[in-house]
Amino acid sequence: MEKTKLLIIGSGPAGYTAAIYAARANLEPVLFEGFFAGVAGGQLMTTTEVENYPGFPDGVSGPELVEHFRKQASRFGTRILSEDVDSVDFSQHPFIVKGKKTTFEAHAVIIATGATAKRLDIPGARDGEFWQKGVTACAVCDGAAPIFRNRPLFVIGGGDTAMEEALFLTKFGSRVYIVHRRDQLRASKIMQERALKNHKIEVLWDSEIKFVGGDSVVTNVIVQNVKTHVKTTMEAGGLFFAIGHKPNTEFLQGQVELHPTGYIKVFNGTHTSVEGVFAAGDVQDHVYRQAITAAGSGCMAALDAERWLAEQGIGE
Repeated sequence: MEKTKLLIIGSGPAGYTAAIYAARANLEPVLFEGFFAGVAGGQLMTTTEVENYPGFPDGVSGPELVEHFRKQASRFGTRILSEDVDSVDFSQHPFIVKGKKTTFEAHAVIIATGATAKRLDIPGARDGEFWQKGVTACAVCDGAAPIFRNRPLFVIGGGDTAMEEALFLTKFGSRVYIVHRRDQLRASKIMQERALKNHKIEVLWDSEIKFVGGDSVVTNVIVQNVKTHVKTTMEAGGLFFAIGHKPNTEFLQGQVELHPTGYIKVFNGTHTSVEGVFAAGDVQDHVYRQAITAAGSGCMAALDAERWLAEQGIGE
């Protein structure tokens, strides 16, 4: 079994930023970046163009941005392991973290495993089809892209997130359709009112999107009424899933306190319910979910971990 002062689980903006700060503080961090596609690098790996990350005035592709993070973390001495974590044991100290091939004993742990956007299995919206070619799961991240401007846009969902996404998209789309399979929304009353009063938003009640079509990008969708079963082909410039995210916390198996939604509870910055265990990025953030906020919390987690280790006389 190998030993380390600080172990970081997860990559992407939070994990790599935590590694950069920890490495510069001579904590010699070890980072499990994950192995399978969609894990290593986080959600940015499926984002074609990032235009709102500071320092890139012309934009940058998601994978390229992640590679910048990775190189910077590595440059300062982070040991990066391309494998997934199977389990953790926080009931003893030092903590035990078991990867697919490697097991570590760690004095402090930062969890930065992110969250995965929920998607529906719609023909045309899958990986290798129009996913990230007009189909996305984050309007705030992608909605300002040129392909969506002055085009009809479709949002799937009926909760507050769907209302927020739809309202945001009215700044760019010619019209925004909220597609909801029921005859009433789940969103809070105030969010419903804001959406329904907006002249650019129309709700397609009792409806589902059955197919996404296009050429190099999305150009149309087929909408079906679940009661009448009538299908309608409609012009579309984009489709946005707004049905929530699932935090990647299954491997924790109840080792730290979670919100009912599965996100890690944090206290006083990035501290979790277990002393010496910290959480950063989307795995503990169900509100902002942006690359820049994830990076910021990664910085916070590294600083919190450094201070905690120093208090234990370990970080020297």
